[in-house]
Amino acid sequence: MQEKKHMAAPLRPAKVVRTTRQQPLTGAANKHKTAPKRLKLLVTVVDRAKAEFYMDLLQGFEINMQISASGSGTAPSDILHLMGIEESEKRVILSLVREDRAAAALAMLEEKFKTIKKGKGIAMTVPLTGVIGVSIYRFLSNSR
Repeated sequence: MQEKKHMAAPLRPAKVVRTTRQQPLTGAANKHKTAPKRLKLLVTVVDRAKAEFYMDLLQGFEINMQISASGSGTAPSDILHLMGIEESEKRVILSLVREDRAAAALAMLEEKFKTIKKGKGIAMTVPLTGVIGVSIYRFLSNSR
């Protein structure tokens, strides 16, 4: 039997293809390319009677989740009596707000604390470093 020799085809230089830089994606094509918006925990402490009012106000900042819990001070009632302060029930409202809306929400709360009768309160934000799950993040950031 005769052995056939196979010769490899000669190597050709690689073809260089030049591409132009694409324009940034817009519209629907860019929908999934946006950076996630950071979330903050907005903690608001208000009088129990005004809690529902403040929760309704905060809804205007696209807040999808709020939790309200009872709160009370730590000073004994005899010290409160000496200082002329009445013991009052408070509500602690925990809200998740997007970082880009947090400053506006705090400004609105500050203005309401100054202008509403018996509407004083305390508000602050705490940054969140992570949320488990894309669908949970989309719900909390209102980016469904």
